Amino acid sequence: MAVSSVSVSPYSTQSIASSTSSNWLAEAQSAIQSTDSSGGIMGALQSASQTSSPGSISSFLANSQNEANSLASIMQSSIQDQGQLYAQIAAAQGQQAAQDRFQKEAALLNPPTPTNFTPPKQLDPIVFYDDGSSLDTTSNIMTLSNGSQIDVTTGLSYVAPKSLVDLGNGAYLNTSTNILTEADGTKVNSITGLKVSTTA
Repeated sequence: MAVSSVSVSPYSTQSIASSTSSNWLAEAQSAIQSTDSSGGIMGALQSASQTSSPGSISSFLANSQNEANSLASIMQSSIQDQGQLYAQIAAAQGQQAAQDRFQKEAALLNPPTPTNFTPPKQLDPIVFYDDGSSLDTTSNIMTLSNGSQIDVTTGLSYVAPKSLVDLGNGAYLNTSTNILTEADGTKVNSITGLKVSTTA
């Protein structure tokens, strides 16, 4: 049985694993055919050297052109898809802006029904009590019937700064009550000269 000579492509890297089998020739031919149909640059070079005259690159250029056309088609489809997406986003934003503007104009043309507002009742600036004392709600100072004053926020006696006369050595005179407070804390009525036991 005569076997025709088979030229193996130099680009073929596939090994014949079953060379000892009875059909090794059929496997070798299949391997050669598969290398002939390989893609990419190697396949293009093979087809240029096998299907065209030796040294011709016409097939290589044709395959390269086909692949370039395929890539261009893919890129054009991607650009078209992006353009459609951006157009949809712009249309949605335009619709939302128009809706917001319509709602604002509708609110201006049809304002809500006004409701009566009653401000909360405030305390009187001065509250007078039956025992003759009074409370200044602005400064939180209570003036007792005897004329002494108390800061209601601290509970301590209050003396207006303008009523105090500093006499030196820690003594001072309260001109509103005529009480002299000495350095040791002794309180004296400046008119009578008598000590006072109540806080003034």
